[in-house]
Amino acid sequence: MDRGRRPLWQEEPVTRRRMADPVRTAAVRAVIIVAVTLIQAMVAFLCTLAGSWFAFPAVLCTVASTIVATWAVLDVWVTRQVWVQRHGVRSEPSSTARQLRRERRVARRQGRRRPSEEPSRTDRAAA
Repeated sequence: MDRGRRPLWQEEPVTRRRMADPVRTAAVRAVIIVAVTLIQAMVAFLCTLAGSWFAFPAVLCTVASTIVATWAVLDVWVTRQVWVQRHGVRSEPSSTARQLRRERRVARRQGRRRPSEEPSRTDRAAA
């Protein structure tokens, strides 16, 4: 009865690797700080529209939070750069790149063998 239908759930291979733990921690921290900053900005804006006394302190806190949020986002970028520099990028070459590298290696080996196959003109005993 269900033979013509596709299954509802299909497993797909993972396309991207998981972020490194320090980078992921910094990213989560940055997202939380940016979310709090946006909420503070909304509160400051609404207090300003309402003419509340809380508008001025809210705006000051929002400005400070914007600076902290910028710092947090830069921290994610710096942490990622440091991680890549220390641990390197793990990449898997495609089959095309692997084939080209294999051909170059074979050509290099053949180039090295040709000069050694010729008899040496210098007398090694005299040297």
